[in-house]
Amino acid sequence: MSALDQLGQVTRSIRSLDYEGKPARSLLVEQAYATDIDDLWNAVTTADRISRWFLPVSGDLSEGGQYSLEGNASGTVLSCDPPRGYRITWEYGGEVTWVEISLASSGSGAGSETTFTLEHIAHVDESRWSEFGPGAVGMGWDGALLGLGLYLTSGVTMDPAESMAWMQSDEGKAFMATSSEGWRQADVAFGTDPDLAAAAAARCLAAYTGEPTES
Repeated sequence: MSALDQLGQVTRSIRSLDYEGKPARSLLVEQAYATDIDDLWNAVTTADRISRWFLPVSGDLSEGGQYSLEGNASGTVLSCDPPRGYRITWEYGGEVTWVEISLASSGSGAGSETTFTLEHIAHVDESRWSEFGPGAVGMGWDGALLGLGLYLTSGVTMDPAESMAWMQSDEGKAFMATSSEGWRQADVAFGTDPDLAAAAAARCLAAYTGEPTES
């Protein structure tokens, strides 16, 4: 499975909601994996396996525990309902947002599949949304789902340093450009003006790649 093939298997959407009494938006990514729900649950809740496809994680991953992702977010495990899902706070850069993971199985035995759904919820920040759009968060989750997909299908593990180097390769840049386009489309479907969505996506992609936007 190539990185671009992986992107084509992900469903992306955006919705508005009230969360903890304030207006919020959520980004959803969803993908079906050819494994049973117990295996996928183990892959997304066990520290050793999370480190193979995402980032090294430490702390207490049980309900009520505190976790920390190396060089990234930390937070609290708010709820845990094995093997169907869990909720966590996502605390990064002085801000608190929320991530909810849901798993749903279909089939059994060799033909079993499990759908992985991730929802990232944040209170509305119009200035940031206007500047960078949903890709500011969504492109990072596309990268995480790539790591999970490669790990589940071929056992490939993701080293953070190697991942950063790959992002600067031609394949990595093509992956980011395609991810950015996917989130632009989701933004338009959400109701954002197409020109504004395109401009925000271009700025977001430039921030990820370190390359200037086209004039």
